[in-house]
Amino acid sequence: MEKSGSSKLNVAIIHPDLGIGGAERLIVDAAVELAAHGHKVHVFTSHHDKTRCFEETLSGIFSVTVYGSFLPRHIFYHLHAVCAYIRCIFVAVCMMLFWRSFDVILVDQVSVVIPLLKLKKSTKVVFYSHFPDLLLAQHTTLPRRIYRIPIDLIEEKTTAVGIADLILVNSKFTASTFARTFKRLNAFGIRPAVLYPAVNLDQFKEPNAIKLNFLSINRFERKKNIELAISAFAMLQNLACDELQGAILDGASLTIAGGYDKRLRENVDYLEELKDLAQREGISDRVNFITSCSTSERNALLSECLCVLYTPKDEHFGIVPLEAMASCKPVIACNSGGPVETIKNGVTGFLCDPSPRDFSLAMAKLIQKPEMAEGMGREARLHIAQSFSTKTFGNHLDQYLVDVARGKKE
Repeated sequence: MEKSGSSKLNVAIIHPDLGIGGAERLIVDAAVELAAHGHKVHVFTSHHDKTRCFEETLSGIFSVTVYGSFLPRHIFYHLHAVCAYIRCIFVAVCMMLFWRSFDVILVDQVSVVIPLLKLKKSTKVVFYSHFPDLLLAQHTTLPRRIYRIPIDLIEEKTTAVGIADLILVNSKFTASTFARTFKRLNAFGIRPAVLYPAVNLDQFKEPNAIKLNFLSINRFERKKNIELAISAFAMLQNLACDELQGAILDGASLTIAGGYDKRLRENVDYLEELKDLAQREGISDRVNFITSCSTSERNALLSECLCVLYTPKDEHFGIVPLEAMASCKPVIACNSGGPVETIKNGVTGFLCDPSPRDFSLAMAKLIQKPEMAEGMGREARLHIAQSFSTKTFGNHLDQYLVDVARGKKE
């Protein structure tokens, strides 16, 4: 790619729901970095709760416009995907009707709007995909399989037939999954480019006095496998090693924090399931649940913990390990998916089998040798500064968009 020089673009970003989560963090970072490169950035979304959002969306660095917040997210807790498609299409239609042309439109997650945007031949569209939705959706019953047939077909058609001018993905793991899932990509000679998400190092300061606390940060969704953290912490109490007996574990605790939306039944139900699990394991007095903590609260939790437990299996990327390492904290994560590309095993954390025993053994190592945790933390922050800073992310994204606007091919 050539240097972008002084090219300044009018950029639109379409994102389904501007709440709090890894996908939203990426879009906010993208908007901030593009604005820092001198581009005019406008984010369009179907939902933006000013009491539950990232602070940058309120700062005026970029514009945020909401269309379709009145549209339902589900119909009697069903048809979530259809409702999401309708909301995104409504956002795209309103943007096309009420706003002048943009040099580049960055579409996040939902590919269904791409053909609509490309009705105007001159429109340049970049699609950023986190993972194929058809692999994330449940196909467990016959009605669900029938329901998903047209949705999965739409995703495949709008993603894989070369409608977008450029496809970006968040990891090599996602890129390989795309190739296996959307076989027509290869037929059309399409190779998604990898653009790793990033973290702003300036947000994360030197750690405070470290407490014997393990921290899990994830949305309260079952796919995040948070029960693994609870079961591993419970098993830690029973490890038969002398170094872990007695008072050293008396003050140990587990904090489970993350995005929580009371509008979503899964969030509500899963939180109760996790509390019940902690009760059954006999550790409820040592497990603290925090829902929808602010950025400053999250940073405080990171600065005080011993390490971070990241429990999703086959996670397509995972921003939490980056935030933890930027905070000088080692990460214990599953040995699959995106974390394999971000965590240096034995250097900035541990990659483990997704079992309570393997996680608890890694946790025990850090309790036995606090100096190991500190050393890994120092290596972790250096690793993030070198490979996953927002500056690096912004430079790459800027160049991709400028090249697309100029009509260059990868």
